[in-house]
Amino acid sequence: MSAVEDKLAELGLKLPQVVPPLAAYQPAVRSGAYVHTSGQLPMVDGALPAAGKVGAEVSPEQAKELAATCALNALAAVKSVIGDLDKIVRVVKVVGFVASAPGFTGQPGVINGASELLGEVLGDKGVHARSAVGVAVLPIDAPVEVEMQVEVAD
Repeated sequence: MSAVEDKLAELGLKLPQVVPPLAAYQPAVRSGAYVHTSGQLPMVDGALPAAGKVGAEVSPEQAKELAATCALNALAAVKSVIGDLDKIVRVVKVVGFVASAPGFTGQPGVINGASELLGEVLGDKGVHARSAVGVAVLPIDAPVEVEMQVEVAD
């Protein structure tokens, strides 16, 4: 097991299986020294644990936990391309989408769930640039979606 997966285990987490695509795309692709993930939903064992808009059906606290799940799913997608998460040089960029109820403006706090997980697991390699975007709706009524770009070693 890699040092990154050891750290996940230390945190009580396990890298999930890669979430199968919902449409015509790959979960992650490598281009040179970078891996780009597709948007990852907070799927757990093939199911969405919560649905709806953040600030209405889903609390900001619950959405923050779901964003961490999205980041974990993104790490699984990265591993599927590079084989060993210890090859990560750094997370370059995270983009988070939050299905937001009218008037909800806490998108940055929700996406902190993904950012904080990456920091805990990867340390300084997990520090990244980021966008947190409020949207009207996400696929299958997911409350949150996260994608990321990661620099990797050969």
